[in-house]
Amino acid sequence: MTISPTFLAAAAAAEAPTHGLGYLLGVLGAAIVLLLVMILVLRLQAFIALIIASVFVAIAAGMPLGDIPDTVVKGMGGALGFIATIIGLGAIFGQILENSGGAKTLANSLVNLFGQKRASWAMLLTGFLISIPVFLDVGLVIVAPIIYALARDTKKSLLLFGLPLVCGMAVTHAFVPPTPGPVAVAEILGADLGRVILYGIAIGLPTAIIVGIFLVPLVCKNIKVDIPAFFEESEDAGPLPNFGLVAFIMGLPIVLIVLGSTWAKAEDPSSLQTLIAFLGHPVVALLLATLLALVFLGVLRGVGKDKLLDLSTKALGPAGIIILITGAGGVFKQILGASGVGDALANWLGGFGISAVVLAFLFSMIVRVAQGSATVAMITAAGLMAGIVEAGSYGPSDLALIVIAIAAGSTMLSHVNDSGFWIISRYLGMNEAQTLRTWTILSVAISLIGFALTVTLSYII
Repeated sequence: MTISPTFLAAAAAAEAPTHGLGYLLGVLGAAIVLLLVMILVLRLQAFIALIIASVFVAIAAGMPLGDIPDTVVKGMGGALGFIATIIGLGAIFGQILENSGGAKTLANSLVNLFGQKRASWAMLLTGFLISIPVFLDVGLVIVAPIIYALARDTKKSLLLFGLPLVCGMAVTHAFVPPTPGPVAVAEILGADLGRVILYGIAIGLPTAIIVGIFLVPLVCKNIKVDIPAFFEESEDAGPLPNFGLVAFIMGLPIVLIVLGSTWAKAEDPSSLQTLIAFLGHPVVALLLATLLALVFLGVLRGVGKDKLLDLSTKALGPAGIIILITGAGGVFKQILGASGVGDALANWLGGFGISAVVLAFLFSMIVRVAQGSATVAMITAAGLMAGIVEAGSYGPSDLALIVIAIAAGSTMLSHVNDSGFWIISRYLGMNEAQTLRTWTILSVAISLIGFALTVTLSYII
């Protein structure tokens, strides 16, 4: 999966930029530096910073000033038509799951299934599953009492249960739609969401197991932490929902999306395939799952209509921030394409014959390490890769693997500029040095192993 120099040169010639290649690449480099300075030094919100960086590229590349506002609006609208719906529905779905106790049901059921001796496996799978509809920080807060109780009852280190949980969450958060990051990247690059789900699970689950089960005992071997002082036994808030019901509602949209993007796509589809294609559209699949959650995890469990409305409204707060950042990433992509900078980057890189998977990983990794946010890293990398993807000839599998490579890069080197670093440090009772010696190392391992498996799969399919 390498970039063809001949194809890229022809694409670049079709709409030759006013400025030379070196100048346009310099503009891109300056835009990335400007973006990082605004986020890290000036502490601007990533949404504003991405818009400013996009306008800077447009002006510096010589776009007519009158065209810039319309290009910004077009980029924002093109990115959000699909993504805003998916992220909004997913956020409400996750909020209902959290409020109903569904995440605790999964954790308790898996612990009972695996037993205390293999509780680290239960925690890893819990993290992997609940981070699909629930944000990482929220998921950790929900399950934290369970890992505290395990550490107390088994007299083992809290890290042996907490770090596998976090590894499972971090992998799913980056690798498996319908979490916001991979959904946004897939939409920006035009990748099939069903394939991204399949490859995300195929690569993400082994990565989580290798890191969460086999590496965790090594990195925390000589580190002993106590259960945080703020831990208290939670009071019985009533019966938890049935495990089978929770698993069905969580798994339904994923199964439908995968079927809708694979089996239901045929030249002459049957009536059943047409129906599955409709139900398997990500918007319809998530709408169906959200409605089922509202009914079976809400109404039928005695949750009032006003309470459900409040929960749904609350969920859209953090979702709105991610939606706006994603839209700004769409603006960045649109400006890079309209200004000719994207073609210049594709043309320059094409001369080296570098794999698009490698480039996607490097772009995402650099932004992630510099500014901390995995979501911002993924969206920025997707904008940079969009011109390369549009200028090249990539099949559905290639595009899905590029998305996963971006996901792998976005998990690299979680450290003090990452909000997740501090959440993990606090809830697992570690100081900064201990968190750097454990979670930071594990995040590097997740990134590198996920990338290695992505490259391997790119040679197989």
